[in-house]
Amino acid sequence: MGKALSDAFSKIKGAHVEEIALEGTQAKAISIRVRPKAPRQILLSGHFDTVYELSHRFQTVTVTKEGYLNGPGVADMKGGIVVMLAALLELETDPHASNLGYEVLLTPDEETGSVCSRSVIETKASSQVFEFALIFEPARANGDIVKSRKGTGIFTLTVHGKAAHAGRDSAQGRNAILALCECLPKLNELATENTTIMVNVGFIKGGGVVNVVPDLASAEVNIRITQKSDEATVRRRLNDLSEFINTKDGYRLTIEGGFNRPPKESSPKEEVLFKYWQQCAIECGESLDWQHVGGGSDGNLITAVGLPNLDGLGPVGDHLHSVDEYIKLPSLVSRSQIASSFLKRIASGEIARA
Repeated sequence: MGKALSDAFSKIKGAHVEEIALEGTQAKAISIRVRPKAPRQILLSGHFDTVYELSHRFQTVTVTKEGYLNGPGVADMKGGIVVMLAALLELETDPHASNLGYEVLLTPDEETGSVCSRSVIETKASSQVFEFALIFEPARANGDIVKSRKGTGIFTLTVHGKAAHAGRDSAQGRNAILALCECLPKLNELATENTTIMVNVGFIKGGGVVNVVPDLASAEVNIRITQKSDEATVRRRLNDLSEFINTKDGYRLTIEGGFNRPPKESSPKEEVLFKYWQQCAIECGESLDWQHVGGGSDGNLITAVGLPNLDGLGPVGDHLHSVDEYIKLPSLVSRSQIASSFLKRIASGEIARA
């Protein structure tokens, strides 16, 4: 896929295509640089991995009905890359194109948390070179783009108890499973107490043979937050749980993990950029808004280092991360038209600096 994308983006006149080695993986990011000395510079972001492994049965694309394409990553986010490339090729036909330089950064590990590409993303986004970024994750099913995103965290809670014979010495044991089951509802209460926090207990394991009091149990929990201040709320609850378990005789709770993506909160500069994007959409015959969404993207990382960005600029689709994933094929054209209109306005100076 990296080779295919490098070949495709090299068709942009004057493009310098470079593979970027990433620590921790053999996969490489791809940078496409055009007019680095132009007076205005923007960053365009996307990823070319999917959640489907090579062994997964979902490997082909199918037109399921007129105008609908089903397939792995067609929305998230190969379709967005198609939109991005089409818009950039159209920009190059504009007489003002020389005023706008840009870098396209395509990464191979967004679906697993951007662990290996994070430092590259953050370095480029914080370089002070770019006015703002455009992120071509899929649009919502109703056509809206993304205003803000929840931050994401994964935590592992492990309770250590004490093993004992269930028949002879059960009173001497300390049942780690039961102690963990006391913790999890208290953690889940965060979501009912705070509308800006989501909690999902996704995986539990513990114990062994049934005639032994289990001395170990753990749970993996996904926590999503809407605003940065929510992180302190989560930390307080986790600390409270540690005190709750660790004051019990014979028990110990350890907590590992953390937030791998901070929340993406909208900024005044993004409000201005969105109004221009919305105007371009109207002139292209579409009506769209923007909305808060629960899923994360590399837009979270770009926001965290201070670079304004518009997200969800790809085609209209839905059912991401499932075998029902699809895009509406006409939206490849319409979203490319909106993006190219916006880029041309940047190049012409019609859109002021962010």
